[in-house]
Amino acid sequence: MPTRTTFNELLETGAHFGHLKSKWNPAMAPYIYAEKNGIHIIDLNKTVVKIDEAAEALKQIVRSGRKVLFVATKKQAKDIVAEKIKAINMPYVTERWPGGMLTNFATIRKSVRRMSQIDKMTSDGTFTNISKRERLQFSRERAKLEINFGSIADLSRLPAALFIVDITKEHIAVAEAKRLNIPTFAIVDTNSNPNLVDYVIPANDDASTSISYIIDLMAAAIKEGLSDRKMDKEAGNTEEADTKEFSKEEAEELADGAVIKGGKDSSEDEEKGGAKKRRRVTTAKK
Repeated sequence: MPTRTTFNELLETGAHFGHLKSKWNPAMAPYIYAEKNGIHIIDLNKTVVKIDEAAEALKQIVRSGRKVLFVATKKQAKDIVAEKIKAINMPYVTERWPGGMLTNFATIRKSVRRMSQIDKMTSDGTFTNISKRERLQFSRERAKLEINFGSIADLSRLPAALFIVDITKEHIAVAEAKRLNIPTFAIVDTNSNPNLVDYVIPANDDASTSISYIIDLMAAAIKEGLSDRKMDKEAGNTEEADTKEFSKEEAEELADGAVIKGGKDSSEDEEKGGAKKRRRVTTAKK
């Protein structure tokens, strides 16, 4: 539930500072509290509510075993996201967004597989049989791929959702997600259109303190979801074991029934066979 402490912490991080009035997007009007010295002030009461909604939704997505892709390529956010999201084993993009990352996902996976191929060459001794120049070329290729795709190496299928910092800067990611009907979560400032994303968190997307605080809350929700999933799996394994045991007993009962039924069927066949034999004898006498 929202607390006053959360409101105060948001206030301390500067999450309430928007952009200049001249740069605002009218669609953000419901989330603007006031204007001060030509700068819009975001209503943090609504931010607290939206944070809770987003956190709960992310928790449920992760609990179902799916991945959330974090996107933050702006200077103020990239290091924060890389550090905090890597710790919870979620994929993230903090360098340039590769065009077609979602809509042409198969090609992106080829690049990731290429990284694995080069790593295999290193481990199986192939590098010792090629020239120094070729080794250098492969090393450079591997380093370039690591920068662009290293953080999504474990993303074997399309993510279940995107969390974006600054949807104006990451408009290509937003468009690709929308095209594929992938839910989007985002920190949205007063210069952006909140109608482009599914879960809006109205807040300052330029201050590193504001970004860090909100990412911390999302990471905590994801951790909780992962923990719940672990408990669900343990409970599921127990139920599965019980089901197997019950099925075994049931199978034995069915097997016993089959034997009884088989015996009965055999007797009936013998009776039918005897009746046929008697009919043949009667016909012969006639």
